Order: sequence, then C-alpha cells, then structure tokens
Amino acid sequence: QVQLVESGGGLVQPGGSLRLSCVASGSIFRIYTGGWYRQAPGKQRELVATITTDDRIDYADSVKGRFTISRDKNAVFLQMNSLKPEDTAVYYCNADSPIATMPDYWGQGTQVTVSS
Repeated sequence: QVQLVESGGGLVQPGGSLRLSCVASGSIFRIYTGGWYRQAPGKQRELVATITTDDRIDYADSVKGRFTISRDKNAVFLQMNSLKPEDTAVYYCNADSPIATMPDYWGQGTQVTVSS
C-alpha cells in the first residue's frame, strides 16, 4: 500500500510563499503522474497542478505564474509564491495511475491559510 505524506502547509500573509512537499513510501512517481489539488470550505476539490513522468506540466489558470510544481522519483513539490487569500484551502497530493487496473493514491491533506 502506497502512502503519500504532505508537509509544508501553514499560515502565511498575502504575498508570502510556502513550499509543499509530498513524499511517497516508494518510487511511485517514476510511473505515476503527480499532482496537487485543493479544496476550500464549501467548494469542490479542484486541480492546482500536475506533472507527468516526462515532465509535462499543467496548471490551473488561477495559479499560473505564481506556483511551480516539480518532482523526483519519490516526491512531488509545490512552490507557491505571491499567495492570495483565495489560495486558502486544504491541499492534497495525488498520484494518478497510468492504467485503469492500478489504483490512484491521495495524501491526507495539508492546510494552507493566507491571511493578514
């Protein structure tokens, strides 16, 4: 059973930065697409950024130019700069299976709060 453990969340003022880390219990990101999603209170979970095994990257329009996703074989990272109050949410790490017969995995979530 693969486990994903997120860290790096916290309270930050508007304009500040945070770096989220998601460490897997194995070298899962050699074959799985890594991603970050977020869920704000009262809203649906939404995609923030994804990175494939060949480093193709996709960002939500709302974070383009401010967030940067990166990875190695064991972890996925999200550098968040110029944070805004609307970035406040629980951020979840995801490992997306390359084939239907393999499961996807989610982390437990880490809270990011942007407030003065």
